[in-house]
Amino acid sequence: MSNKNIGVLTSGGDSPGMNAAIRAVVRSGIYNGYSIFGIKQGYKGLIKGEIESLTVNSVSNKIKLGGTFLLTARCKDFFTKSGRQLAYDNLKKYDISNLVVIGGDGSFRGLHTFIDEFDDILGVGIPGTIDNDLFGTDFTIGFDTAVNTALDAIDKIRDTATSHSRLFIVEVMGRNSGYIALYTGISGGAEEILIPETDTDIKKICNKLKVGHQRGKKSSIIVVSEGDEAGHAFEIKKKIEKLVDWDIRISVLGHQQRGGNPTAFDRVLASRLGYEAINAISKGINDKMIGVVNNKVVLTPLEKTWMEKKEIDNSFVKMADILAI
Repeated sequence: MSNKNIGVLTSGGDSPGMNAAIRAVVRSGIYNGYSIFGIKQGYKGLIKGEIESLTVNSVSNKIKLGGTFLLTARCKDFFTKSGRQLAYDNLKKYDISNLVVIGGDGSFRGLHTFIDEFDDILGVGIPGTIDNDLFGTDFTIGFDTAVNTALDAIDKIRDTATSHSRLFIVEVMGRNSGYIALYTGISGGAEEILIPETDTDIKKICNKLKVGHQRGKKSSIIVVSEGDEAGHAFEIKKKIEKLVDWDIRISVLGHQQRGGNPTAFDRVLASRLGYEAINAISKGINDKMIGVVNNKVVLTPLEKTWMEKKEIDNSFVKMADILAI
């Protein structure tokens, strides 16, 4: 197979900035003499043969758009040997020997298995997920935009919470990771931030709320990650209601956190990672994720991105607690 043809796809949950990453892969690849092929709907499109040539013009004005113009999907068939064989056969039809996969840990598991099974296929991953939960990079594409989307909602909720002297429990995404909740809570001045990585003490929370109320606080906001061990927003509300007499309302932000135009930070990050993905491919690098740690580009084995846990910085947790007194 030729090593001058590269396929790029987005897989799993969409995240703002994916289009910017695709754009960087396409333009950097073409600049370096490669032919770039876009694969629609992730691994599903790879199995179905939905592959098209991409040019410089194909990605014009895409950098500012949320979502992914290549579309994305979750594909169970790719986790079967027969599904991967169909995907491989389709790549051979287009003489594609390199894959760039933009996605999260599930997408990287699929890529790792695929390139392990077919030794004439090389692949690298670009971290695209709002959860920011991948080991090997400080930030993932879409995280900053998701935080800013949630923050905008919380700022608005604070206005009505203050006007009515209410407690609002705002649920953000993060089934296994509290990064969105932590960053949103700190930047939004939340009174409490509940995340999967720390134990939730409802009694302590209620005592803190009472002290604040007695001090004359007109509103309080609790930001809870959907994966907190104490439960989702509605369960937290029931537990708090048993201990404090306060008007409590809930706002579940949901999938709006995935959408919207990417922030400048995410556009730059995505552009940098897409550019570096082509540099990695040109050096024959395989089975690695392109990430940024301490503002330096690093290559992490795909297996490590899901096998190693990305820890929350406890100094941020402590800071959040102190600043919310």
